[in-house]
Amino acid sequence: MYITCLDLEGVLVPEIWIEFADAAGIPELKKTTRDEPDYDKLMKYRIDILNEHGLGLKEIQETIEKIDPLPGAKDFLDKLRANGQVIIISDTFSQFAMPLMKKLGYPTIFCNELTVSDDDKITGYKMRCDKTKLTTVKALQSCGFQTIASGDSYNDLGMIENSKAGFLFRTTDEIKAKYPNLQAFEEYTDLYDTIISAQK
Repeated sequence: MYITCLDLEGVLVPEIWIEFADAAGIPELKKTTRDEPDYDKLMKYRIDILNEHGLGLKEIQETIEKIDPLPGAKDFLDKLRANGQVIIISDTFSQFAMPLMKKLGYPTIFCNELTVSDDDKITGYKMRCDKTKLTTVKALQSCGFQTIASGDSYNDLGMIENSKAGFLFRTTDEIKAKYPNLQAFEEYTDLYDTIISAQK
């Protein structure tokens, strides 16, 4: 019994913070988990910049409403779901993810929660658990599932390396160079075929 575990941003949808950085004209917000492995450090950095500019959840959600899945992403996800169970495991937040889940056909997603003040300012965040992606695949394995995982960033490596099969997708040259043992793909068709093969 297999469950495929996919990252969200960079794999199925554009990077939300990069899209918002462009919309708001704040290039400092383009830094993602591809650039900074320490997620807590990255989020504190983002929240500080939002506060400096007087921006809150509402402005980010307005940008998210305009984001569409990456070309071919929904078809890829639909094909995978027709051939087995799929869970999106993301370090994004439910306040960001829900509009995107609608556009992807409401797949199952495990993500985190932002803490937001009464005046709509992002004050912090709550992770579901420590090392969310690795912990989740370990929990699924403890239930009798074998996991297959794919993602593009440093925070995906735990679930990729600890699954029966794990693959990088549209990652950076730096990550490819640091992890030459991991297969890396650029096209959905190649990733789909490899995931299906890994289930045999």
